[in-house]
Amino acid sequence: MKKLAVSLTRRLSAAGLALGAATAVLGAAGSASAEITLQFGFQDRDVARMVSLGGSCNRCELSGRDLTGAVFTGAAFTNATLVGANLRGAELQGSNFAGSDFSRADLTGAEMTGANFTGANFSGADMSGAEVSGATLVRVRMAGTDLSGAELNGANMNGAVLTGADLSSTEMNATTLANVSARSANFSSAEIAMSNLSNGDFRNVSFRDATLNGARLTGGNFAGADFRDAEMNRVDIRGADLSGARGLTQEQIQRACGDASTRLPGNLTPRVCRGVVGVRVTPRPPAAPNPPAPPAPPRVRNLVVANSGR
Repeated sequence: MKKLAVSLTRRLSAAGLALGAATAVLGAAGSASAEITLQFGFQDRDVARMVSLGGSCNRCELSGRDLTGAVFTGAAFTNATLVGANLRGAELQGSNFAGSDFSRADLTGAEMTGANFTGANFSGADMSGAEVSGATLVRVRMAGTDLSGAELNGANMNGAVLTGADLSSTEMNATTLANVSARSANFSSAEIAMSNLSNGDFRNVSFRDATLNGARLTGGNFAGADFRDAEMNRVDIRGADLSGARGLTQEQIQRACGDASTRLPGNLTPRVCRGVVGVRVTPRPPAAPNPPAPPAPPRVRNLVVANSGR
């Protein structure tokens, strides 16, 4: 009987903690349009807390909230505020977070593929190891953001602000980086093959040991940029001004594709390639798309709190 009483006490305590955590999340959401159903289950104490959010919640206030491992399923959280929120390992796939503020948020290892973050603010956020491939990141602010080891293959980052960002060892193959402001950013050891870097500000950027094969650098500002040991096979430098770049060698330039208007440092001379396949240059960031209508939510939206961890 004594053991049964202790067990029951523990269960009631766990229920209280779960209810408190759920209430905090709902209070933070603050919008009646966020369709969230709560279900509680007594599970093993070592099972991580899981939060599932869906529906539409424009301008939700979730700053500082612990949303570790949260799953945003087809959600429309436009203009939401998640300043300093803990979103480690969260899933934001296929959701709309246009105009939202993730500054100083922890998005380590988050899955953000195919999501819309047009105009969002990630300044000072930790996105190391995040999966952001195929996402729309047009005009995002990522000044000082840690994107080291992240995957951004095929992402659209047209017009993004990447000043001082850490993009070391990132995968950015076939990524749109046109018109970006990336002064003093770190792209060392990054994979940037077949990407469009045209018309960007890359002053004092480190491309050391980066893979730029097939990328386009036309029209960019590369004063002070470091290209030591970078791979530049068939890089399109036609009309590019690399006169102020550092670490370039004739061997690298010989593998790239330039023309008579290519400007290079020292006595380096460009090589003219035949049959260069150009990357389409986007003259300016496109207008922000209208937020898509949120998909019809499933009949049941679950928010499961197995263990609050407190």
